[in-house]
Amino acid sequence: MSTTAKKKELIIGVVMIGVSLAYMVMAYQLPGHDGIDAGTLPVLLAGFLTLLGVFQLLGALPKKGPGEEVPVTTASDLPEVPKEEAPADVIEPKTVLLTLGLILGYMALLGPVGFPIMTVIYLYLQFLVLTPVTQKPRHVVYLLTAAICSAVIFLLFREAFDLLLPAGLLNNFI
Repeated sequence: MSTTAKKKELIIGVVMIGVSLAYMVMAYQLPGHDGIDAGTLPVLLAGFLTLLGVFQLLGALPKKGPGEEVPVTTASDLPEVPKEEAPADVIEPKTVLLTLGLILGYMALLGPVGFPIMTVIYLYLQFLVLTPVTQKPRHVVYLLTAAICSAVIFLLFREAFDLLLPAGLLNNFI
C-alpha cells in the first residue's frame, strides 16, 4: 500500500474514532432509566464504532519488526491482471430490484399483517433471492432461521426494551 493510501487510512481511522466518541458523549446525555432502555442501543453503537475506528487505525499503521524498514509497494511492483477477467461475484440488477421490491412489500404490509409474520416472510424470500443460482435452496433451514430471528427480535423488543412492534394478525394471540 502506498504512503498516500496509508495516510488516508490513518485519517479515516482517526475521524471514525473522533465521530464515535462525539456520538458516545451525545448518547450518554440521553435521558435514561435503570437497566435497558432506549438509550442503550446508541451507547452500544458508539462503542462498536469506536472499536471499528481502532481496528481501522491499527490496520493502517505500518507493520515492521525491530530494525526493519517497511517496504513501499508501487504500482509497477504489482503483477498485471488481465483485463478480460470479470469479478467472480457480480451482483445482478435483478437481485437488487427483487430486494427493493421485498423491502417495499415488507413496509407496506408490516402494519396490517404484523411484524412477526411479515418478518418471517421477508427473511425467507430474501434468503431465496440471495441464494446463488448454483446452490440448491435449503427451504427448511431458511424458514427455521427466519422464524427464530423474527420471534427473538419481537420478544426482545417487547420484553427487554418494552417497545411494542405491530402484531397485526396475531393481536388476539399475543
